[in-house]
Amino acid sequence: WSVYSKPVPANGRELWTLFLQCSCVTVVIGGLFYNWMFASLEYSWHLSIAMAVSFSLLLLLTLFLVHPARCVFTMIMPTLGTKQGRKLLLSTCIMIVVVNITPNIISNIKTILQVIKCICKNSSESLLNSTALLERASWEFGDAIQETGHSINIYKPMNGHFQFSLLKNSSLIYQQMHLAGEKIGRDFLAVEVLVKDSVRVGNKLVAGFSMLYLCFESTCYLKNYLTNLRFDNFYITKKLEHVAADRKAAHLLAGSSKNLIRPTSLKLSREEVTLCLVQAMLLTVALMLMLVIVALDHFAFSVADTAVRKAAQFSVVPVTLSIKYRILPFLLKLLRLPYEELPLQDFERSYHHYLIFSSAHCRISPPKPPNSSVLLVVGLLFCILYATVFLETYAHRLCRKIAASFFESWEEKRALYLYKKLSRKH
Repeated sequence: WSVYSKPVPANGRELWTLFLQCSCVTVVIGGLFYNWMFASLEYSWHLSIAMAVSFSLLLLLTLFLVHPARCVFTMIMPTLGTKQGRKLLLSTCIMIVVVNITPNIISNIKTILQVIKCICKNSSESLLNSTALLERASWEFGDAIQETGHSINIYKPMNGHFQFSLLKNSSLIYQQMHLAGEKIGRDFLAVEVLVKDSVRVGNKLVAGFSMLYLCFESTCYLKNYLTNLRFDNFYITKKLEHVAADRKAAHLLAGSSKNLIRPTSLKLSREEVTLCLVQAMLLTVALMLMLVIVALDHFAFSVADTAVRKAAQFSVVPVTLSIKYRILPFLLKLLRLPYEELPLQDFERSYHHYLIFSSAHCRISPPKPPNSSVLLVVGLLFCILYATVFLETYAHRLCRKIAASFFESWEEKRALYLYKKLSRKH
């Protein structure tokens, strides 16, 4: 660490040590950068490799040659545990949820629509077939009327049969239903593609902005550390203890323990605790939105599974058409016709048909259950997010310690400034 944090290596051995350290760091960061671009941001593999190699070479030269840049890069690591790191993890959670859960919801909705389409198709086909039953019943009833009409010489009907206009070709209905189903499928596919593309673009923008802001925040911290003696200068460091011991004023540090914090202490100030609680509440809101999407996934699967099971259990509905025809005796008396000589006295028949709502020939894709591994990964990421809320303060302290190790002479000036400030107050 002493070689890595030195402004200039003292000899050739330290130079090669520094180069080896920077090379190892560059290889690890380059591999993580490639995985992040390819797996999380979903860039193509050749673009990810090209970007990772270029980034690694540039990073190697920067770390090896520029001492302040090496300090800024090192401070980026603990800065990942702060608000900017949470933004990166949160964007990753959103990407995982949208890419894995949203298509599952849309697929289950498609299954529900397929069930409805199947029921409509089979019921309409069964209803069309029932018109043949009506045709047969009408012709039999018409024959009976014809026979009765021929027995009565006063009035003879021309035909006696009901005229039915049946739709013999049902392909038109099926074609319209097929076109409607395809249109709905295209609409759902367009929505799915739009959501995925929007989230991909938004995730890339958020990720790029967050990475740039990480570098910017670390640079600003180092700039304030090197230019402002009062910035983040309320810690009891070893250099401050040495300064107080050299001036035989160790009692100043003991009396100021309420206002000063040791960098290695787990103690949090009241302002730090309040900030942590506010950040935790904001993170809880994001968690609730994620849980709503997960709940929608479970609800869509439950409805789709119930629809498929109930559609398979639909019983056949029997339909009975009963026709009862009777000649009234007083009408025969008015016509002065003998009732006993008529060939037809009563007409009573029943016709049976069955309405079918589901069929084994329907193409219904099985409902997709929620992916438990996605929920596990999202839950793990949110546990890390909640941990970073309370570790943010210690990440800032680590940033200060890194800056102090890279610029030891400036840290001595800061310790001397804090000691003089405590002396004036005393």
